[in-house]
Amino acid sequence: MTGRVDVVSIFPDYLAPLELSLVGKARTRGLVDIAVHDLRDWTTDRHRTVDDTPFGGGAGMVMRPDVWGEALDTVLAPEAGERVLLVPTPAGQPFTQRTAEELAGVLEAGGQLVVACGRYEGIDARVAEHYATREGVQVREVSIGDYVLNGGEVAALVVIEAVVRLLPGVLGNAASVVEESHGSDGLLEHPAYTQPPSWRGLEVPDVLRSGDHGRVARWRRARAVERTARVRPDLLAAHPAAVRAARPADAEVLAEVAGATFALACPPDMPAADIEEFVATHLSVERFRAYLKDRRRWLLLAEVAGAVVGYTMCVAGEPEDPDVAAAVPDRPTAELSKCYVLPEHHRSGVAAALMTATLDAARERGLPGIWLGVNGRNERAKRFYAKHGFARVGDRTFAVGGRRECDDVMYRTL
Repeated sequence: MTGRVDVVSIFPDYLAPLELSLVGKARTRGLVDIAVHDLRDWTTDRHRTVDDTPFGGGAGMVMRPDVWGEALDTVLAPEAGERVLLVPTPAGQPFTQRTAEELAGVLEAGGQLVVACGRYEGIDARVAEHYATREGVQVREVSIGDYVLNGGEVAALVVIEAVVRLLPGVLGNAASVVEESHGSDGLLEHPAYTQPPSWRGLEVPDVLRSGDHGRVARWRRARAVERTARVRPDLLAAHPAAVRAARPADAEVLAEVAGATFALACPPDMPAADIEEFVATHLSVERFRAYLKDRRRWLLLAEVAGAVVGYTMCVAGEPEDPDVAAAVPDRPTAELSKCYVLPEHHRSGVAAALMTATLDAARERGLPGIWLGVNGRNERAKRFYAKHGFARVGDRTFAVGGRRECDDVMYRTL
């Protein structure tokens, strides 16, 4: 069953691109029927007038309802199933991928979309009002963005391409619709790469050449979530953080997150070589595999939309540093050794969810309290810990590379 798209405009030549690319091929193959009409064909005066001055005064001209009425009465096909009259306007509802999917469903069922391309100050409001009462016709005013164009033709091209490409058989690979931006998961698409593997000093990520489909899928998901958090964090509102216990299979992704976040907690003047050495020595995949086997430790990770974006690691037992042992008031105790979240997820609630779950896990182990060390100059981290009930009880020194660093020791009673 072939759906039908009709476009009415005073500039029908503007719609010529509908003959091109995938939309043009879909028309040729009979996957969709698209017709473009000149609104002036329904005028009755010698000047083919389609507009007049607005009642109440004001700048610009308004398109006449009588001309539009004659056109739409002709174009709206009574034999079609569901009929949708689309009016592109900056005052309309946002046109989204979900809207495109709904309209593609109308065409797939053999229905009709009629796109009314306004110009000047728009179409007389009575047109939308009248056809909204017409049996079997749904009127939808849609906006493709928070800006103003000279007319609805560009918006019509956008809407039609977004809708038609979703019809069965239009795209060569149906999986393209699943993996792209604004798909069913609501995320932006991961970065894509092709030949050559090295270009102007930039390399294709090794994981994409590994042949390990599981690793590739995890990498792509992580990059999609990363891009969405950085560019469109509003889209992640539908994906609240989920916290779970880390498993042996998580060692690789934990090392990746640890390597990306450790420098955030370091003093700004710490040499990069010292940071790299620490990461290689203490935050490698092999070390995380060992951590996950250590009965004294428990690791939790935070996921957003299926991608790991943060983690905590706690170590139960007596503090090795005598200064810490003297400062921590209760026994038994445990150290919150690691608490890191990828920077694009800061201030999103991920860290709070991770901390809450970590403290709950400590309570379940019967611990009266838990301590941590935080760089004394890291005011942002100290404010975060204080918000979650930690207070300074002392300090400790330790070595990173060739430097001695000083941490504030903070404690939280459970």
